[in-house]
Amino acid sequence: MKIGVLALQGDFLEHQQALDRLVVESCQVRNAAELAGLNGLIIPGGESTVIGKLAQDFALLEPLRTFAKQHAVWGTCAGSIFLSKDVRREQPLLGMMDITVERNAFGRQVDSFEIDLDIPVLRTPTGENPPFHAIFIRAPLIESVGSGVEILSALPDGRVVAARQGHWLATAFHPELTDDDRLHRYFLEMVQ
Repeated sequence: MKIGVLALQGDFLEHQQALDRLVVESCQVRNAAELAGLNGLIIPGGESTVIGKLAQDFALLEPLRTFAKQHAVWGTCAGSIFLSKDVRREQPLLGMMDITVERNAFGRQVDSFEIDLDIPVLRTPTGENPPFHAIFIRAPLIESVGSGVEILSALPDGRVVAARQGHWLATAFHPELTDDDRLHRYFLEMVQ
């Protein structure tokens, strides 16, 4: 198995380090040729507008869409924005996952926070499911989901922060900034 990490901007290195800890081959993706031979792709956090514009400038939008139609793709934070169909403003998006995302939903950088989340799909075979410590940095929010989108986790007030649609995964937070590898393992199961 080989997983690509879109490396146009953002915290792609942290995702690669998480994959390294899981002994999974990975590579940084900056052009269409580097998508060849990959089994899945992670779109990291960063600045969604910059990621979209660079993907456009490097003629990566259509190759990424083609790849996403047949492979598992996970967008974290800004990556979830880029993967979504709607952000209620003009910016380059992959437009794959049937979710509407609100950018910077929780405010500015100083409003970043951490919280323990219940994510039932991360339950172990023995039934254990400790909370997942989620880090939100200028985070988006999944405002609404279309039919066929499964809500994986929400904040205590019900606002959605993780969802899955077929082989696409979106998290509004940064799992790569923790030592908890359960979401990366979950994504690898999706790839398989």
